[in-house]
Parts: sequence; structure tokens; C-alpha cells
Amino acid sequence: MTQDIQADFFNLIRERQSIRSYDPRVTISEKELRAILEDAVLAPSSSNLQPWRFIVVNDPAVKEKLMPIANNQQQVVDSAATIIVLGDKEAYKRADEIYDRSVELGMPQASRDAYVPRMLEYYRTMSEETARSTAQIDGGLVSMQLMLAAKARGYDSVPMGGFSHERLIEEFKIPSHLIPVMLISIGKAAKPGLPKSRLPLDRVTYWNSLTQE
Repeated sequence: MTQDIQADFFNLIRERQSIRSYDPRVTISEKELRAILEDAVLAPSSSNLQPWRFIVVNDPAVKEKLMPIANNQQQVVDSAATIIVLGDKEAYKRADEIYDRSVELGMPQASRDAYVPRMLEYYRTMSEETARSTAQIDGGLVSMQLMLAAKARGYDSVPMGGFSHERLIEEFKIPSHLIPVMLISIGKAAKPGLPKSRLPLDRVTYWNSLTQE
């Protein structure tokens, strides 16, 4: 069983492609979209603060509003749904809720009581630049997991960074403590994606130093 699961995982990461052409007849139920997101939010995050927030766009009228914001990328309207991934710069405000739940699941109360105040002090005094960077990094982690979770259920996806942050914020009334990370369209491919082309590992990997002898 373990070997089968491992084989499925390695096949999954090789088969996932960025698909830009979708079958507009395909829909994904709210139940299944929730299941994909439930798997996605198991991703790691800084101090387990889980700063990701999602807007699920699956209504045709809202897709039409989103499309010009996303540089008129056709997948926004043709895919079953597009997930707007946001990062919360004030995720630390949910720390008590998160760590109280951790105690319920077995974290020692003393560990929670010692850690949370120190962690809150760090995040409350964090610079704007660091807060944004942290939210973007964690948003990237959950986004990759989301795309793999979708693929595991037989759906294709594509991440998009080419969109107007300003117009997105305005149209969807996104508050200032949330920052756009990316858009992810999910659905069924209308045609196959291009074969994956990647640089050889030795072109992107260094061992112990960037200076190679």
C-alpha cells in the first residue's frame, strides 16, 4: 500500500501541468471545492498562523468581472472556478483560536502559554515588508498544495500572477490587511498542456556554497 501511495504521488507531481484551455461545460460542486481546500490548508505556515484566505469565484457573472482584472485570460471564465488566494498580514490575531485548538489536540497547555505571548510580540512588531513577505510565502505554500489536491481529484489548474492587484482589491473590496497572492483556475483541460521543460538540476542546485570549484 505504501509503495502504491508513493508511486501515485510521484506520478501526480509529474503529471500536473499549468493548463490554460478549459472545458467550459465542466463544473465542480461546492462540496468538492471544499474538499480540495481542506487538503490545501494542511500546508505548513509560519508559526502555524495559516494566513491564507480564499475567495472562490464560480459564479459566471463574477467570473466575467474577474476576467479583465486578470488581463483577459480566458481560463478565468472557462474553468470551473478560480480561487483568489490572499495573505493576511494580521493572521496573528487568530493565534489564540489556533493554539487553543492545538491544546485540544494534545499540545501541552504550558507550551502554549509560554509560546503564544512571545510569538504575538514578534508578529505585532513586525515590519510591513516582513509581514507582506511572510503572507506571500505562506500563500505560495498553500497554493501549490491546492493545485496538487485538485490534480489528485482529476482536475487541472493554472496559477496566475498576471493580474491587477489594485483592481482586484477595488472590485472585491479586499481590506488593507489582506494582500493578493495569486489566482488559481481549476477545471478540466480542453486540450493537453505543453510538455514540462525544466532546467537540469545541476543548473539550479549548489552544495554548501554558491561558489563552485
